[in-house]
Amino acid sequence: MKSKLLCQSCSMPLEIDHVKGTEKNGSRSNEYCIYCYENGLFKDPSLSLAKMLDIVETQMEKMNIPSKIIESSLNKIPKLNRWRVFSEK
Repeated sequence: MKSKLLCQSCSMPLEIDHVKGTEKNGSRSNEYCIYCYENGLFKDPSLSLAKMLDIVETQMEKMNIPSKIIESSLNKIPKLNRWRVFSEK
């Protein structure tokens, strides 16, 4: 089975191009979504892991996503590339 491409900041699926962020050259990123990344930079570079977890949980709850799926997504976030740097220190 092919693994799902996920935003390495918020864990949003990146299965369709219009949700992918952009690099400096305007190409689509295969690593980050439009909500986290634009023109090769994070939209909020000072965003903390705790705040990201809060944002994701709130948005998923607004979408009426089941709590088990929300919990699974939240558990993935600290392991994503953007946040793994902090957990390795």
